[in-house]
Amino acid sequence: MKKVLVTGCAGFIGFHISEKLLKQSVEVIGIDNLSRSGSEKNLSILDTYENFKFFKADIRNFEEISKIFQQYIGIDLIIHQAAQVAVTTSITDPRLDFDTNALGTFNLLEATRLFSPDSVFQFASTNKVYGTMEELEVIEVDGKYNYKKLKKGVNEEFNLDLHSPYGCSKGVADQYVRDYNRIYGLKTMVLRQSCIYGTRQFGVEDQGWVAWFAIASILGKKTTIYGDGKQARDLLWIDDLVDAYIALYEKSDLASGQIFNLGGGSENILSLNELVDYLSKDNLMKINPQFSNWRPGDQKIYVSDIKKINELTGWKPKTSTKEGIKLLIDWCKKNGNLLGDVLNK
Repeated sequence: MKKVLVTGCAGFIGFHISEKLLKQSVEVIGIDNLSRSGSEKNLSILDTYENFKFFKADIRNFEEISKIFQQYIGIDLIIHQAAQVAVTTSITDPRLDFDTNALGTFNLLEATRLFSPDSVFQFASTNKVYGTMEELEVIEVDGKYNYKKLKKGVNEEFNLDLHSPYGCSKGVADQYVRDYNRIYGLKTMVLRQSCIYGTRQFGVEDQGWVAWFAIASILGKKTTIYGDGKQARDLLWIDDLVDAYIALYEKSDLASGQIFNLGGGSENILSLNELVDYLSKDNLMKINPQFSNWRPGDQKIYVSDIKKINELTGWKPKTSTKEGIKLLIDWCKKNGNLLGDVLNK
């Protein structure tokens, strides 16, 4: 791997992927419209690498994207991270959500088909394409929700049920990415991600809940739990996610055209209430969170069955939830000024 294009390079996941590759002497071409809080802070770090080239561009503009693609020959890997990422935003502004997630992904697929058809194309999808999964029986175990029968979580064969504008826009993109392999022979992969967390995640209330609770605790901001707090997710530390992308690229001859669920799996499940308890024990939580109504489309429990990627690549999470949250808390404590600067704007 010598040349990689990363959309959303200054966002949370895009930044970590870009920096990892830059440190490995890979040439990284980054695209970002810098609309998200903290993106310019992340970009300032990436700009220190000589092998990084940045374009401020919007994936909704096909002409802009096409010009960038035409400047570079021999892109080995395209990692598509740019997105509208919040369910709440998708409900208040569904057109922005559709244009960014569905049309933006279509634009990138077309640019790849026309100008870089030999590239591997990895798309960051979401567990939200499975909907609320109300047909699955849910039970309460140790104060949090879990599946009654799915011991290892949801696998890739589970039916899609696009719920919320966000679920619909990402689901449309998800299926386009898959179909561009079947129809045009592009080497595409769909990575349906669960709850990813880590350093330099400038989480806000409607997206990035693990980071948000830690940050809000340090900055003394009000926090709200929507629902009863027993809803749970499988957490995946950011460095482990980056390793998964690289592992799938290295197996692209077998992984192309495939869909993979990516998360911490059944060994790394955490509820909202458990996170609050953890922060309180660490003397971070300065206020008790308020409770409010459930958000539309929220899943009581989501856990990724990661058997498929493990069997293909040998990848599995290395960082436990306990270890990851400690790393996140330590980083937040050391970077309170940065967090305040980004989130108090």
